[in-house]
Amino acid sequence: MKERTRAAKARMTARAAAAVAIMFAVCLAALFVVSHGESASAHEQTGAKLRLESSSFADGSAIPSRFTCDGTDESPDLHWASPPAGTRSLAIVMNDPDAPIEFTHWLAYNIVPGVHGLPAGASTHGGMPQGSGEGTNSFGRFGYGGPCPPPGKPHHYVFRLYALNVRLDLPTGAGRRQLESAMNSHLLAQGQIVGIYRRAGQ
Repeated sequence: MKERTRAAKARMTARAAAAVAIMFAVCLAALFVVSHGESASAHEQTGAKLRLESSSFADGSAIPSRFTCDGTDESPDLHWASPPAGTRSLAIVMNDPDAPIEFTHWLAYNIVPGVHGLPAGASTHGGMPQGSGEGTNSFGRFGYGGPCPPPGKPHHYVFRLYALNVRLDLPTGAGRRQLESAMNSHLLAQGQIVGIYRRAGQ
């Protein structure tokens, strides 16, 4: 009789322990969902839109050859709306997502927030704002490198502007991974414009 009582108590204890473990797991899962939801909301709040435009080409239209390897390879004009309060620097990334391996054409950073645009040729003719830096593109060169796609379909060139709440501790000639790592968690707003280019006669 005593053995049966002990066995019954053992079963009840095991069931109680299992119930506690399940409740603990449920609470952890709920906490995980809530914390991730808050993170997502915070990311959405910092993903504000920043208007970016160019007088050199319209969004979604062809980039003139002047700004490519078939012309003088000058950086295009870019101008933007005032960044949000708290912005301490701006950064630009231009890339070609249509290349077999994503190709970076231009990296610029630590542009002061009081600057609202860059004239055509700013990168290629030494006209970048004082205190700003430029990185190394996928051509292995410093500053801007214009569209130069192989024969075939037109390629899309995405210019992205980022408003950041810090000045970046980056040397001149930084790579894209360095820039993106430095920008991580510091984004206040961003904007983009896309140009298209296909080599003449192809």
